[in-house]
Amino acid sequence: MTVELAHDVQGSGPLLVLVHGITENRHSWDPITADLAATHRVLRVDLRGHGESPYADAYDVASLAADIAPLVDEPPLIVGHSLGGTVVTAYASQFETRGVVNIDQTLNLAPMQAGLLQQAELLRGEAFPMVMDALFDSLRGQVDDAGWQRLSQLRRYDQSVVLGIWGIMLDNSAEELAAAVSAMTTGIDVPYLALNGFDLGPDYADWLTEQIPGAVVETWNGVGHYPQLVHPADFLARLAAFEAELG
Repeated sequence: MTVELAHDVQGSGPLLVLVHGITENRHSWDPITADLAATHRVLRVDLRGHGESPYADAYDVASLAADIAPLVDEPPLIVGHSLGGTVVTAYASQFETRGVVNIDQTLNLAPMQAGLLQQAELLRGEAFPMVMDALFDSLRGQVDDAGWQRLSQLRRYDQSVVLGIWGIMLDNSAEELAAAVSAMTTGIDVPYLALNGFDLGPDYADWLTEQIPGAVVETWNGVGHYPQLVHPADFLARLAAFEAELG
């Protein structure tokens, strides 16, 4: 069952959907929304359990993606950051899109699974907020102090929501996780850009194109987890170039 998502729409033109990262909300996109809305009808959502959207019984990525569909009235260009990168990938496997941009979210979840399993007891206990703080600190990259304060104020650490989303890694075997990733990526036949702020290694591009034929991996190494906020003008230009190739 889908959840009615809190959302807003700005601007006019072709539909562009923006999906935020875990614990954050649609306002993570505030610094670049006005620029995008100058040429697009920009739909920003709060995922279930985030921002102003309601909580739910399940937080699997297919359900997170399906919640967006009732708000969409034409095939969109869909852009997701972090968790949003998996959500927009799952969306494109279920629904029609013009193209997909995944910002700094690896789809090879096996290494992340290994790291989370090492911290599973802490994540499920009272140390959860400290683990989350340490995680985000490790991802900060080149975000300036004002930007980091803004993002920190946006974040909401709902343990049940985060554990529900990460259940795909915490509660499944490596084989089950691989099958879930395959299901998330099956059938995507539109242009797909993976824009990363960290280098995922020399094998990632080949791995991703095995999952999503034609996918393009681009790395702004050292920028960190928020390339769209660290270098907004460059991001807007790259997004425009990607969209121009969609025809």
